[in-house]
Amino acid sequence: MSSIAPNEHSASRAHASDLKATTTQNLYALLAPITVPPTSPRAIFTNWGLAFRCRPLSVFEPETENQCRTVIELARREGVTLRAGAVGHSPSDLACTGGFMIRTDKMNKLLHVDEANGLVTVQPGMTLNALHEHLASHDLALPSVGSISDQSVGGVVVTSTHGSGLHPTAPSNISLSVRSLIIILSSGVQVTCSRDPKEDPDLFLATLCGLGTTGFITQVTFKCEKRFKLKEIAFNMPFDNFVDDFENIATSAEHVRCWYFGQRGVVRVSQCNRTSEPYKAAGSWFRNVFLTYHVVQFMLYIGRFWPQVNTWTARFASWVMKEHTEGVDDSWKIFNVDCRYPQHTTEFALPLSNTPAALRDLRTWFEKEMADPNGIRPHFPFEVRFSEADDVWLSPANGRRTCWVGVAQYKPYSLPVPFQTLFAHFERIMIAHGGRPHWAKFHPFGPNELKETYPMWDKFLDVRKRVDEEGLWVNEYIRRCFGVEGIGAEGAEKGDERNKWRYGEIM
Repeated sequence: MSSIAPNEHSASRAHASDLKATTTQNLYALLAPITVPPTSPRAIFTNWGLAFRCRPLSVFEPETENQCRTVIELARREGVTLRAGAVGHSPSDLACTGGFMIRTDKMNKLLHVDEANGLVTVQPGMTLNALHEHLASHDLALPSVGSISDQSVGGVVVTSTHGSGLHPTAPSNISLSVRSLIIILSSGVQVTCSRDPKEDPDLFLATLCGLGTTGFITQVTFKCEKRFKLKEIAFNMPFDNFVDDFENIATSAEHVRCWYFGQRGVVRVSQCNRTSEPYKAAGSWFRNVFLTYHVVQFMLYIGRFWPQVNTWTARFASWVMKEHTEGVDDSWKIFNVDCRYPQHTTEFALPLSNTPAALRDLRTWFEKEMADPNGIRPHFPFEVRFSEADDVWLSPANGRRTCWVGVAQYKPYSLPVPFQTLFAHFERIMIAHGGRPHWAKFHPFGPNELKETYPMWDKFLDVRKRVDEEGLWVNEYIRRCFGVEGIGAEGAEKGDERNKWRYGEIM
């Protein structure tokens, strides 16, 4: 009889064994109640940015862990790739597959709250917005949050989603707040992993930014802190002053984030600190909604036909936000910003010390484009955020203090806009200064480039192979980035046009 590892759930091994004795026809019958009809809109997966769309062979919406194990067994038996999808907030094709897909939307429950120790366990399909509400009802909050909270918990964990700040007690990498995970491996066996030496810490560190390649996460336990408010102070400053005093500004508050408007040569700086001051709104509906949402969106639409308008759009947005503002609100409401419209976006993590030179090169290139009558006319600012070094194996901040620099091109009224040439120039500058790409966003790196920049690359691949030797979770994105083969060809590669997904357009 085989031994059971300390972190392995014995009941899951028994259930996995039962499934292996079940006929394929019976597996399909067991999954019929959670199989999305092929005529349903939910049978097609489209990411939030409307850049990628795929039609998996089958889409399942499980509500229990046993149902998830059944889907995994069927995928293994049929020899097709299996991927998890939720909100689809990744701007890349990370979740796309021509095989099977598990939609996690119905696995969205709060499972356990330990208020005394600040530990909260949830299912992976819960969105951060829902998590914030649950935590607030227990007087708790996450230490840091990114710019949006529409993503699912599972998506946040496997992409190393981050906020901003170099404060040692409030890590901006949300994955650093994860204390343990429960995962169903491709074998159907369920395990617990954490930093505890008895609970497979290698698997834990590989999964936190593992892009869904190590297994299907069924439970996430977060370490939270007491609910808190933030006071945000925002102001503009000249670009040269910002770069000359870069590290002082980066550490001037618990959470600092900035936006560089190249069209006006100014940087908008946001400084956020914990506070007990009363709530205070920053700005007005007229400014925050009418001007910077509706008017700007219309200007972006005009810029699709006359790119020169994009320069005036950015200048207008910068002018609207030129005032010194102060606001106080619940932490997650200050952390979050309105992403407004679907968008193409890319982001790179630079060594903090390299960033001033990278920003100067970015300005030089930007001004050259602006001086050229036929040059590129980006319409919105470059975002600048910060995070401390961490030990997550594939985190872009692994082993180094980091500055994140990102760019987005908004899609007014969800219409397409050009972005490839802009991103290519941006990427060259970021790569020249040691940038690592954000895993969930567009990037040009393949396995050779990634191996050079991640010290734990080989160890990650070893753990991935240990827990998924057949490559059940390997889709085209994973194959492209890691150079590994999966359990079977994707539908698109078999020539099935129905299952094809494309970059930058809708099928």
